[in-house]
Amino acid sequence: MRELIPKDKYGVFADTKDTARVDSLFVAEFFEKEHKNVLRDIAKITDPKSGLSTEFAQLNFEPTSYTDGWNRKQKAYAMTRDGFTMLVMGYTGQKAMKFKELYIKRFNEMEQFIKTLVSARKEFPLLTDNIKLLHENPKPYHFSNECDMINRIVTGMSAKQFRIANGIEKGKSIRPYLSDEQITMLETLQKVDVGLLVAVPDYQQRKRHLEWYKLKMEENKN
Repeated sequence: MRELIPKDKYGVFADTKDTARVDSLFVAEFFEKEHKNVLRDIAKITDPKSGLSTEFAQLNFEPTSYTDGWNRKQKAYAMTRDGFTMLVMGYTGQKAMKFKELYIKRFNEMEQFIKTLVSARKEFPLLTDNIKLLHENPKPYHFSNECDMINRIVTGMSAKQFRIANGIEKGKSIRPYLSDEQITMLETLQKVDVGLLVAVPDYQQRKRHLEWYKLKMEENKN
């Protein structure tokens, strides 16, 4: 399965449809179970005779594969949060509870990361690809900080602050509420920042470059 955000040390990742998933291999390892037994548990859960709907099984247990130490292709599953929850519901004991809590926390973090990435992709599509190239394991702030920096330079506030100030629903794009001039400035600074991300790693230096660029654009227009 192709990954939008690579697997972390717990096997949690985001697929190309912006869905958080976990690899069954990692679940087996962390819950101290043989992978074949985890596959057996998944087979029982997804069996139509279990009472689980085919739709739920298909949405939440995606068959995938890996290559083992003998270079053989082996079966695995990429599970959503709901699929994972259904699987580990029957795993008991102190260790199992500890890892259930850990994975719930990790799913929360990954889903927040995906929201940040989706928002950044909508507002600043050129930037997101370059940020992913620069950071092997990008964090949500790598995207939100860069987008907020450009928003602040253009509008004087972050997207969140702009929504609050203008009574815009949470998570909704601010672009329809900007002037044509502001949108043009946003798009221009985004293109400039794409180059700066590679040439100027320091955040504050990039900010100063962009502020200077905006000032020059305004001077030239006047």
